Amino acid sequence: MFGSMKRGANAYANIGMETGVLAASPHKLITMLFDGALVAISLAKKYMAEGDIKNKGESITKAILIIDNGLRASLNKDVGGDLALNLDALYEYMSRRLFEANASNNPAILTEIHGLLDDIRSAWEQIGPSVAEHSAPQMPVASGAGHPQNSFAKA
Repeated sequence: MFGSMKRGANAYANIGMETGVLAASPHKLITMLFDGALVAISLAKKYMAEGDIKNKGESITKAILIIDNGLRASLNKDVGGDLALNLDALYEYMSRRLFEANASNNPAILTEIHGLLDDIRSAWEQIGPSVAEHSAPQMPVASGAGHPQNSFAKA
């Protein structure tokens, strides 16, 4: 009985997240990627302290995937110049360090990467959506659907 209620709550949460993603601006989508990576690293640190190897590994893997397939992939190196190249190198460094944290069970590395991501997220927030949207290409809208066709614009 309670298992079905939990599945229902999870389905409701997933729908809420999907709706949030579809309605979000490109600036907000990048913020959501930062938030997801930060939560995954925090959970990994918690699981590491508890000795929960499986969940620690899954959380670190999730953080790496968000950094590599979300944040790094969203960089527009043609427009972003040195800033985009420097962020790309920093994201690659973060992924390597997270892998190292997982292999060595080192919570200090998780703290380091969490701090770096939090600093970049804070800077991203200070940019504000109006500046980011003026420099990012407009996202096409599917006819009649009102939903963006792309997952997020290059930032």
